[in-house]
Amino acid sequence: MWDNGCARNCPESILAARSAPKRALRLAGFVPFRLNRLAAAVSQHLALIYRARFALDIPAWRVIATVGERHGCTAQHVADSTRMHKTRVSRAIAQLRARGLIARAASTRDGREMQLRLTRAGRRLYAQLVPLVLAREHDLMHCMSAAERRGLLRGLERLEEFLGLRDPH
Repeated sequence: MWDNGCARNCPESILAARSAPKRALRLAGFVPFRLNRLAAAVSQHLALIYRARFALDIPAWRVIATVGERHGCTAQHVADSTRMHKTRVSRAIAQLRARGLIARAASTRDGREMQLRLTRAGRRLYAQLVPLVLAREHDLMHCMSAAERRGLLRGLERLEEFLGLRDPH
């Protein structure tokens, strides 16, 4: 029997991998791919509301939604909670500031940190936008039964916990 000494010297995981039947990756059934594709489609579905009516792109919408929900926060919090790159967050903030929707001020806790707040115009936009996106979410979720919605939400919570994505705030 030829084993090249591997049975004595190779970690068990390597032996198991060598003897395991080879499975082919079917991308259309691969859960990470499906989640990514679904997230992109849902974002585009939602963007139909805020792009046409409010001239916001996805990063700007995420900044408005995050800052509006918290009644102010830092750019770092926006980047962390939305998982957007800091550059995209900075560009969105600059765009929103130029439109007079967001203002920056030094934090009272740490003068080096800038707090973002919605301006009066930003709060008006947020107040108009929230009911529209919540209605779109309602329509989207109601393509499933109540049991399916509960199952989806439980599954999302588990995945977020596993990946450390739960918002502690």
